Amino acid sequence: MRESGILLPVSSLPSPFGIGCFSQEAYEWIDYLKKCGQHLWQILPLGPVSYGDSPYQSFSTFAGNPLYISLVDLIEEELLTWEECEGAGLHGDGQYVDYGLQFEKRYPLLRLAFIRSACESDEDFFHFCHLQKFWLDDYALYMALKEKNEWKAWMDWDEDLRLRRLERIRKEQEDLKEEILFYKYLQFLFFRQWEKLRAYANENEVRIIGDLPIYVAMDSADAWTHPDLFQFDEEMNPIAVAGCPPDAFSEDGQLWGNPLYRWEAHRAEGYRWWLLRLQQAANWYDIVRIDHFRGFDEYYAIPYGEETAKNGEWEPGPGMELFEELKKVLPDLEIIAEDLGLMTDSVRKLVKDSGFPNMKVLQFAFGSDAKNDHLPHWHKENMVIYTGTHDNETLMQHLGEAGEYEKRRIREFLNSWDVDDRLLCDRLIRMAHGSVAKYCIIPMQDYLYVGAEGRLNHPSTLGGINWQWRMQKHLLAPDIEQKIRYITDFYAR
Repeated sequence: MRESGILLPVSSLPSPFGIGCFSQEAYEWIDYLKKCGQHLWQILPLGPVSYGDSPYQSFSTFAGNPLYISLVDLIEEELLTWEECEGAGLHGDGQYVDYGLQFEKRYPLLRLAFIRSACESDEDFFHFCHLQKFWLDDYALYMALKEKNEWKAWMDWDEDLRLRRLERIRKEQEDLKEEILFYKYLQFLFFRQWEKLRAYANENEVRIIGDLPIYVAMDSADAWTHPDLFQFDEEMNPIAVAGCPPDAFSEDGQLWGNPLYRWEAHRAEGYRWWLLRLQQAANWYDIVRIDHFRGFDEYYAIPYGEETAKNGEWEPGPGMELFEELKKVLPDLEIIAEDLGLMTDSVRKLVKDSGFPNMKVLQFAFGSDAKNDHLPHWHKENMVIYTGTHDNETLMQHLGEAGEYEKRRIREFLNSWDVDDRLLCDRLIRMAHGSVAKYCIIPMQDYLYVGAEGRLNHPSTLGGINWQWRMQKHLLAPDIEQKIRYITDFYAR
């Protein structure tokens, strides 16, 4: 079945308090998708963001981001008032998320809602805590300890805490009882609101594509509570970290810094942690896109302490063994394999053996020759075609900055010579829809002709406007809706 959808992070949705969230505007967005004939909504990871605001560097792979909790819902539940929320000054400039402002002003409101909630006597809250106990207790303690330690990374805590010595952990659990309960309550609110929103999407025949980073953040509850599953020494110091080798785009490579898995330990426990992680993803999403899929074939290990990625080495990953276990437990889970970047024969074999659809990106298609496998004449049905991803320029920016050779190739393929970049943008979107790939995903910025100001991320950079762009509500004009609907119907998606 041919389907199309739109890539738009939750944080980019319009909303009244400075960041997209699970408010009424999210339900209106689903209504808009339905009107446009879209059956897929792709989002970025939903976890709580840490330093740098990246959803790919989260405090937990199991937890949700409290910034997405709708304050309006809490007002309707009489846990907050309009005056309190308006008075917090969360609006910002409307075009970009100010994460510092959100952290400073939104958490006191959430804490106020917690105080008024009487959650300890709420049976639903008690049931949630029991159901999610396998990760929630550790996460809530971890967050309470981070707050107590002035938000320092766990690697910088004192030795008893860093090494999780039992007597100290028990003392902190007692001393921080109220704070631990607060962080559990935030997850309760997040899960409840997200489950309601996802159910609404499904009722309207919109499925959610969620993003699962292959790695967890170094500063995460996952790394702190399960050091045996990662490449740490006995003092919980990293042995090697994740990244990518030097290539044509980066002479130093990319030093991501995530802890690497100790795959033999995962194998010994039957990949239990990974299966729990994917079960959580299945509870949140209808389709799971696994980022950096090639890392399951081979991963690039950089000795800890290196300042660049030049001196890393490729090491073997778990291969199909992990996914064979997954198919026993979650046989119906739909997965998309993000296989962009350096490809080898063994990676191609893993993607083929898995049976998961892989990705093609039109922005990568025109810089070489007719054998470039991102070009539509090489596409296959079991694929997902994008104009660009969250790591790319917007299509308008890409067209504006393309070199003479690439721009000429684009015009040749489209047979479009005397047209401006907006028309080229439209025709590339049509090219994506016309692909034989079963799924077609277009970033919303491309439909709206948004330029460099709407780029979501510049890989391997911190700061700037990464992860901050927000869609203005007035941009969702009837002509945009009609255009999307027409293209979708024309190509039977």
